This record gives sequence, C-alpha cells and structure tokens, in this order.
Amino acid sequence: MDLQPLHTKIDKSIQTYYGTIVLESHSGFPRSESNLYCVSLDGRMLWKAEKPDPYTLYSRVRFNEDGMTLSTYTINGHACDLDLETGKIISKTSIQ
Repeated sequence: MDLQPLHTKIDKSIQTYYGTIVLESHSGFPRSESNLYCVSLDGRMLWKAEKPDPYTLYSRVRFNEDGMTLSTYTINGHACDLDLETGKIISKTSIQ
C-alpha cells in the first residue's frame, strides 16, 4: 500500500497486524487534528490518536513489546501509552 500523508510528510510508519501506524511531521500540521493515526491494509482510516491536550501534536512513537500498545511523546511534554486497536490513551504523564 502506498501511504499518502494527510497534511505534511510521514516521519514514521509501523506495520502491525491491525494496520499501519502513521506519524506525520508535527511541523505545519494543524494543531486541532491528530498527526498520529492508523490506516487499514485497504487504505481506510481506522483511528486518529486521542491527544492528551487538544493543541499538542505527537513527536515520537514506538511499538511496545506487548504487541498491544504504543508509547508516544508529544511536543508539549507528554508521554502516553495508546491502545493499538483504538488509538485511545491508556496512560499519560507530563515529562516537563
């Protein structure tokens, strides 16, 4: 599947059993949207990641060894674990 970014450029993509996790560059990305999302094998948007703050964007993502969660960081100093199947926040902390 040829992934196309929504707004900026793709910084990272992670292929999982559930779909492809996409992290777009936060530079120039609309703050009101989530720059971390999951796309199915047939190109459908499965989810956009819940954000710990409405105006922050994600800067890093990592697929955890448990195979069910993602570890993320935001430009506003949050560290979050997300559910792989829903993109919802499981846990969060401020690292500022």
